[in-house]
Amino acid sequence: MNTSTRGWVNGLIGVVIFAGSMPATRVAVADIPPLFLTGIRGCIAAALAILLLVTFKQPRPVRSDLTSLIITAVGVVLGFPLFSALALQYISSAHALVFVGLLPVCTAIFGVLRGGEQPHPAFWLFSLLGSISVISYAALGGIAMSIEGDLLMLAAVVVCGLGYAEGAKLSRRLGGWQVISWALVISLPLMLPLAVFYWPDNLSEASTTAWIGLWYVSIFSMLVGFIFWYKGLALGGIAAVGQLQLLQPFMGLGLAAALLHEQVNMSMILATCGAVFCVALAKRYA
Repeated sequence: MNTSTRGWVNGLIGVVIFAGSMPATRVAVADIPPLFLTGIRGCIAAALAILLLVTFKQPRPVRSDLTSLIITAVGVVLGFPLFSALALQYISSAHALVFVGLLPVCTAIFGVLRGGEQPHPAFWLFSLLGSISVISYAALGGIAMSIEGDLLMLAAVVVCGLGYAEGAKLSRRLGGWQVISWALVISLPLMLPLAVFYWPDNLSEASTTAWIGLWYVSIFSMLVGFIFWYKGLALGGIAAVGQLQLLQPFMGLGLAAALLHEQVNMSMILATCGAVFCVALAKRYA
């Protein structure tokens, strides 16, 4: 496979892993406080990241990389997990997944601002159409609105797009797994006190599904998915491969329906099918 194709394949694997994040977070926050969940998932992922860095004897990042690593950490280690966990107290995972339809546009915008990319004008057209197809059904009454939940998810999407673009730019030099690993290590001094301070007294009473959700978002959503995702963005282009996120709601909605028995209506499926079509056209013009 050429470099671009390898980028798209790695990006797709990352999206498949991320698709389980919302359903997993939804079941976790049912029994686990969101602030504790944010802190403990960062601690667990950071411990694994340290093990990787030590095992493969990775050199420390240079001083000039610290700003990018901090931005990455704020976006994907702290911002998105925290805002989305808080949002899922008000809305369903199916509702939250709709906002993921905005991630490709946010990632592409930050890819231009931070990564120096210049996609073809037609790319922007299909990128916007894809996002509109995913979120339009909400405005047409497909879901019940929640001001708190919607604003929190919007904030989550914006900071996540920034974290994706910044981490992908740095991955071109450091490597994908190295970037997310160092971002997790940098976040540990904040994540550890957060987990300790908000440690719930009744944690032992959490359900088995809540624990499964916790471990999924800690290992796969926080670390493994980023190994493939950042490599995909670095090889295939931030704006281009970022369009694969339009497929994430489709995958996540299937998981939400199958595992959580959340309602998935026909308008949601049609909107996501439109997004898939736009991904193909955006790839052509990226």
